[in-house]
Amino acid sequence: MTRRVLLARGAFLVGGTVLTAPLVFGQSSSLSASTAGVGPVMEKLSSYMAEAAGRPLPPEVIEQAKLHILDTLAAMISGSQLPPGRAAVAFAREYGGNPLATVVGSSLKCGPMEAAMVNGVLAHSDETDDSHSPSQSHPGSAVVPAALALAEKFSIGGAHFLRAVTLGYDIGPRVGMTLGGVNYQTEIHRDPHATSSGFGAAAAAGCTASLNSIQVRALLDYAAQQSGGIAAWQRDTEHFEKAFVFAGMTARNGVTAALLVHGGWRGVNDIFSGPDNFFAAMAPQANPEGLVDKLGERYEVTRTNIKKWCVGSPIQAPLDGLDTLLKQHSFTSDQVKSVVVRVATREATIVDNRTLPDICLQHLLAVMLTQRTVAFKPAHDSSLMTDALILAARAKVTLIGDDELEKRLPAREAIVQVTLQNGSTFSQHVNAVRGTAENPMTRDEVVAKARDLMEPVVGTDNNSRIVKTVLGLESVSDMHELTALLRVDSR
Repeated sequence: MTRRVLLARGAFLVGGTVLTAPLVFGQSSSLSASTAGVGPVMEKLSSYMAEAAGRPLPPEVIEQAKLHILDTLAAMISGSQLPPGRAAVAFAREYGGNPLATVVGSSLKCGPMEAAMVNGVLAHSDETDDSHSPSQSHPGSAVVPAALALAEKFSIGGAHFLRAVTLGYDIGPRVGMTLGGVNYQTEIHRDPHATSSGFGAAAAAGCTASLNSIQVRALLDYAAQQSGGIAAWQRDTEHFEKAFVFAGMTARNGVTAALLVHGGWRGVNDIFSGPDNFFAAMAPQANPEGLVDKLGERYEVTRTNIKKWCVGSPIQAPLDGLDTLLKQHSFTSDQVKSVVVRVATREATIVDNRTLPDICLQHLLAVMLTQRTVAFKPAHDSSLMTDALILAARAKVTLIGDDELEKRLPAREAIVQVTLQNGSTFSQHVNAVRGTAENPMTRDEVVAKARDLMEPVVGTDNNSRIVKTVLGLESVSDMHELTALLRVDSR
């Protein structure tokens, strides 16, 4: 027997004796080998993930998954028109790989890993995509692109796709919450968005590829090895790096992990326990039981926020508050003497006088004052940042970091106080932003938002077809039916 044959059969020589090395996964591996060193958390988690592709979901979870898929696709399509999105599409055109997967909002197809990265960047080219407050993550912008990239490769149906996406939302945010959520970034300067979303993308991709429980353990190992992202993205002034860290990188990493394992790569049986495990490296104080807490009972997609306003998350509550006051009291911008906005101190630093219009609180409240709403186009129109009327309104807006609201994080609350020239004062405390789990948007509201984002790119008729297909995903036999609608021939 040659050395090559021995290696192919998982055997090796010791003192002239042929010994067989157990495979980490596969049909030929023994039960004892496949479960060696696997703790109870990994055992439960990997079994649950492996069964997800065939497990029916509750009707209310299916409805939320559809709405989040639609919202994320709308973010991708609108994002294809923004600078990070345009750069991502140009990258796909140059380095496309095997043309198997659709680049949304373009005429391109490329390799699944490249498509996942590019579509992830599209989804987070601005602040349109969804967010999960307890884990400090943006799950949709990584999970949906990862599942979409492999849905075409494996020609899965809509019901399978819904389950894969739902699993991604369940696994990624649980990793983020277990690590410590918002405190994780504060304490060690690692980025919780990237870590959570990377695991979510891997889970969705693994489910799309129908990995078994032994393969899932290797999938999680490769997801852990690729987990990254540091908080320095906050210094990015153009949203390129942020789009990559939050979504593009993580979607790509998840698809990479799934394809490696699907192709036969082996890995550590339990990356969450044993020597040098994931939590020992990232958060030694964390309790790994958080990964399976109420798994199968509490679906994180139902706790993920859809943004009513296509702007940064810390600005959602202030816009809600000002919108309410405008509707209640019908004042004009000229009548306003001052607007004082209070948000959590940490949140204030993110959106205080930023150079990008969609994450600048003072600018967006000035847009609301002058236009009485904030639609997608004006929220991203940099020219408005030098408009005389908006600058006059912006000068009236003061942002204050509030330590009491800081204590209520991850709830993103705001207090908006408007004082008029005649001395009248109105105040609104927003503690449940429209679109959050506590105050969810209706299906009609989500569809209306998607229409505002998609129609300028895909047209009215195709927009209607996309919405109809997503809302009827259970009846889609092959996801190519949807991806064909997401391509735009003009690009």
